Amino acid sequence: MTRIIIFAKAPLPGFAKTRLIPALGATGAAELAQRMLLNTLHEAIAAKIGTVELCVTPAISHPAWHPAWRGVQFPAGIEISDQGEGDLGARLALAAERSLANAERVVLIGTDCAEMSGGLLREAAQALHKHDAVIHCTSDGGYALLGLQRFSPFLFSDMPWSTDAVANTTLARIGQLGWSVHVGQMLHDVDEPQDLKYLPEQWR
Repeated sequence: MTRIIIFAKAPLPGFAKTRLIPALGATGAAELAQRMLLNTLHEAIAAKIGTVELCVTPAISHPAWHPAWRGVQFPAGIEISDQGEGDLGARLALAAERSLANAERVVLIGTDCAEMSGGLLREAAQALHKHDAVIHCTSDGGYALLGLQRFSPFLFSDMPWSTDAVANTTLARIGQLGWSVHVGQMLHDVDEPQDLKYLPEQWR
């Protein structure tokens, strides 16, 4: 089985999708963040490749989550965990190591890519039967998906997060580890106003 771990922050105005505030306003940006999170959860469940885990910040018990949802319910059957402390790399490493220690393959994704689909997740899981890692890079130099069947902290520590060097650095480190990797299609995150064109037509 392959565990899908979705990293997400509470979709609160002024906290989520802040770089979209100039185009959408704080409330509009937060509403889009909520829609993208719910869509990502839906597609992860639809993939039917294993457990879907929502790994959140702040912790789900924090008041930030409750007004954010305005009555929207999480889909049934998901697990919810806390991202913990540290930079993004430390939090990703913690989740990946925990999952792989339980003999599960793991796929790490965020909620920024509207192109994420159940079919794409199934393909990633299939690739992990033949490769040590699978990655879907994004046009801004990051990645939208990282799948692993082995763990090394080298993939997460001292990374240039939030720069256009993340994907290339990750691929280089996978090569240094001597692992096999499947590179999937290029995807697009929706982080900046110019990225709104990558949203589905019916969302705009």
